[in-house]
Amino acid sequence: MFSDRARIQVQAGRGGDGALSFRREKYVPKGGPDGGDGGRGGHVVLVADPDLRDLSRFRRERRFRGGRGGHGGGSGKHGADGERVELPVPVGTQVFDADGNLIIDLAHAGARAVLGRGGQGGRGNRRFATPTRQTPRFAEVGGPGEEAEFELRLKLLADAALVGLPNAGKSSLLTRISKAKPKVADYPFTTLEPVLGTVDAPDGRQLVVADVPGLIEGASEGVGLGHEFLAHLERARLLVHAIDAAAGDPAEHFRTIDHELAEYGAGLETRPQVVVLNKIDLLAEEPKFELADERIRRVFALSCATGAGVEEFRRALFELVPEAEKRPSEDDGLADFLVYRPTPSARPFKILRTDRGFRVTGRVEGEELEEALRAAGAKVGDEVQVGDETLEFR
Repeated sequence: MFSDRARIQVQAGRGGDGALSFRREKYVPKGGPDGGDGGRGGHVVLVADPDLRDLSRFRRERRFRGGRGGHGGGSGKHGADGERVELPVPVGTQVFDADGNLIIDLAHAGARAVLGRGGQGGRGNRRFATPTRQTPRFAEVGGPGEEAEFELRLKLLADAALVGLPNAGKSSLLTRISKAKPKVADYPFTTLEPVLGTVDAPDGRQLVVADVPGLIEGASEGVGLGHEFLAHLERARLLVHAIDAAAGDPAEHFRTIDHELAEYGAGLETRPQVVVLNKIDLLAEEPKFELADERIRRVFALSCATGAGVEEFRRALFELVPEAEKRPSEDDGLADFLVYRPTPSARPFKILRTDRGFRVTGRVEGEELEEALRAAGAKVGDEVQVGDETLEFR
């Protein structure tokens, strides 16, 4: 089953704790602090993979957790960074936060974006040594990783998209011009999910054409199959109207679909258009399309059943599809994906591990502090120093 939406939960790895340690060597019985820092927690990262076509992987697995950073050790040993989790997704995947805001748009193959950042590793006690505090008996606890729930939505990337009423012959047309093998039958709604096909030119150029399930009147309002797939038309640079020329007035069919595209919005009503009058083998004479519209680049009459006119249409596609927008590059100083998420603010307090328990510095919030202490490993009976007060953790 084609899956273009998924909900996932992400928890990046917690940072490792800094070490509380002192040098103990044969001729240095009272050496200074040498506790190393903890490693950073593992990130959770999305990667746009051009070999993937949908989000079905996330129907089986929805929770993803980055690895915890290793703890620091004596002799200044740094803890290892936590294992990074990389999630491959199709090109064109968008990420929305819990409030429905778009935060990431992976628009190009190979684009990467961090969904959850791992927590910072805690500093070892050697990092707190000063001329006036030569034996710090505390080290910093690793910070928590980011945790959140996201919705993934896929919008297919195609140079051209086939649109039309059910049984207009879109799947047959895609089969004729590309290597795609969609199921074709003589009944409405043969296509129940989008299909991508690659069209090759003799000079080596390629175009990606999408066959989107047939639209019916009211599709923009959620009627029939079409509404949930209209989003897959948003990135297409050219819309190809496939019309059954033997089933009535072609201009009226065009207006019906064009109305649904305009009602949906997202710029579909202004997109360049091509009209394909299919099934001319069923007509005694060539059909007429009497509709003046500046968006319509050309009108083709063909038959997917006999192949008449198909090759002319296939060759013309390479001239009719508008040029792609220039892809951002490293030379431009731009990323090849968009990230809208603001950088999260730092926690207003820090937790330090002491030889007797824990020490808290900064502005403290009750419930948040309790959760943070539990995550840091605090157990019932541990001593917790907050400001000038020493408390017992319960």
